[in-house]
Amino acid sequence: MQKNLFTLNYQKQFIATEKSEIYFYQDKIDLKKLFFSSESPERLLEQRRLFVTDTNVAALPQLKNFTSLFGAQEGKAACYDGSGCAKGSALIVIKAGEKYKTIKSVLQIVQAALDRSFTRKDVFCAIGGGVITDMAAFAAAIYKRGAVCEFVPTTLLAMVDAAVGGKSGCDFEDYKNMIGAFFPARKLFVYPEFVQSLSASQYRSGFAEALKTALLYDKAMYNQIKKNKEKIKEREKAFAFKMIQACVEAKARVVQKDMTEKNIRMQLNLGHTFGHALETCAGLGKVAHGDAVAWGISRALELSERLGLCSKEYKEEVTELLAYFGWETKAAPKYFHPEDGAKKILEAMRRDKKNSSKKIRVILQRGLCDTVITEANDKDILKCL
Repeated sequence: MQKNLFTLNYQKQFIATEKSEIYFYQDKIDLKKLFFSSESPERLLEQRRLFVTDTNVAALPQLKNFTSLFGAQEGKAACYDGSGCAKGSALIVIKAGEKYKTIKSVLQIVQAALDRSFTRKDVFCAIGGGVITDMAAFAAAIYKRGAVCEFVPTTLLAMVDAAVGGKSGCDFEDYKNMIGAFFPARKLFVYPEFVQSLSASQYRSGFAEALKTALLYDKAMYNQIKKNKEKIKEREKAFAFKMIQACVEAKARVVQKDMTEKNIRMQLNLGHTFGHALETCAGLGKVAHGDAVAWGISRALELSERLGLCSKEYKEEVTELLAYFGWETKAAPKYFHPEDGAKKILEAMRRDKKNSSKKIRVILQRGLCDTVITEANDKDILKCL
């Protein structure tokens, strides 16, 4: 059953699409029916689609009847042409993992579309987590100066954050998301049921972004998280569905006001300036994105208290919650020698995309849902590392 439709409008800020339509589904995952069934005329292919996924997602049992349309082989990265109801569409399977979030993989997607004479009215459709949605959207953005893209997010992180709002791109020279564009998807098809198939690491990583959203914008959700910690660990379906919807709507409200991250959208980077630096220094793919963000939130709160912005009590309450869910909250992560690691992380933070001066821009908090976009000097940051 389709639960509801949420529309994210861009108010003519962007040429990619005027809006993103976000569909939530509570029923069984069936992408064959979603895109090709005659039972759902509104889902019949009006345009050809280049479906983009990775080897891990393609091997999921829930996708077997879909990938079989293309002759995809489990665990094999390749491009497959459709038959039967696929009607000229194709499926490209990329190797899974952050290490393959490269310009080479983006160009593989572009090449697959070019080989099949896709036009810019055809659709690049990502089925996967944030790595896949970022790369497929970037490929769409640069293909013939802009094709159409759609998403089926399969991880909690992609559902609550990565797939919403139009950021696309890839990593470059060990730096996170250094190449990219703002290029929103025309449609998102969200199946919370995918959450049940995630590994513990993937689930924890996605939940970090959900908790971040609650800290930024939703006091009620934050209090529900504190009260329902066991339900969260057990992936209780009803709670997960409500949490995903709340995160999508909270992020959409911010994106509608600031599509290209000129002001308030920067708030969504709470924990990310520290976290992206950790990912870079540890080696991309070594630390899950959400784990790095959760650690980054603990560092942002430490810096907030040090600068007199938030109380010790607020910092300790959130830090204890982070620790409860198994995230690292110590100043020096286990991956580094304390002194050398701090210097390396600081240097990586200098290269953050949000910086506009010699100081490092950071997202800090005065308290719950009270967020500050500011700059900090090296001395104060190092004390938190």
